[in-house]
Amino acid sequence: MQPVRSATIFGCLGPHLSRAEASFFAEVDPVGFILFARNVDTPEQVVRLTGALRDAVGWQAPIFVDQEGGRVQRLRAPQWREWMPPLDQVMAAGPDRAARSMYLRSLLIGREHLALGIDGNCAPCADIARADTHPFLRNRCYGEDLATVVENSRAVAEGLADAGVFPVVKHLPGHGLATRDSHHDLPQVTASRGELEKTDFAAFRALNDLNWGMSAHLVFEEIDADAPATLSLAMIQVIREEIGFDGLLMTDDLSMNALPGGIAARAAGAIAAGCDVVLHCNGKPEEMAEVAAAAGRLGEAASKRLERALGRRRAPVDMTDDAALAELNALLM
Repeated sequence: MQPVRSATIFGCLGPHLSRAEASFFAEVDPVGFILFARNVDTPEQVVRLTGALRDAVGWQAPIFVDQEGGRVQRLRAPQWREWMPPLDQVMAAGPDRAARSMYLRSLLIGREHLALGIDGNCAPCADIARADTHPFLRNRCYGEDLATVVENSRAVAEGLADAGVFPVVKHLPGHGLATRDSHHDLPQVTASRGELEKTDFAAFRALNDLNWGMSAHLVFEEIDADAPATLSLAMIQVIREEIGFDGLLMTDDLSMNALPGGIAARAAGAIAAGCDVVLHCNGKPEEMAEVAAAAGRLGEAASKRLERALGRRRAPVDMTDDAALAELNALLM
């Protein structure tokens, strides 16, 4: 019988885990952790940090990072490889080679993660880009049409999984129609439900077998005009029932300004709406205490999803980094 863990994933403040942080994590027992650039210095330091985080909770808790490439990349040169924005790579490779190139890139990214004790990447980004998609998201996407996005998202998920790393598909149920940056404002989507079902929702339906997912902080006016998807019972029902996603659903970062109310209200609202786990990234201890109290413990269904997701890690494939990099470079020539 697995312990009933806190319905939270937390960040920490810096490159080293403090005694106070370790004590808090030991008491709360979150589902996992997430790292940011502030937590990263050298490979040796990251290995120590990931080890300390797991020592604090006493189990092999998953540790995530956002390593999309381009602007959203926490591990950077000279210690780690630099990656072009995903949409730029898709365009450079061309339609016949893009998926294979994204697979190889993700395999290499995942291997860099695993060597550091990081075993989850918040990718693929299965949002469909449009001409007016906000620049904060547009070049993080993998294409401008349903088929291309699904093919390349699947390739990213497979590449990460073949490296032994958990892929986290985002941003359910689709962020590509956002013309505002949800870090600062609440995007409003006015598209009809019929249009959404044929495009954005369809992309995630094609990927609904993945075991980890992240919600979107935006309003779909025709379905729920009063709450962003992360806090909307109606939108989480769309994700579960219409899209058919039954993996562990985490929120996007609760600290983003698209969400209304205080941090505790956001955490409680996301769990009440049907998210399994809340993601809190900034590492501020006073906020983390509020979030943990408001989110509570994992529900029965969420606990089963977590156990299933953790149990589906793949053994890494037998392909050398040199071979993968050589093939990738040839595809992008």
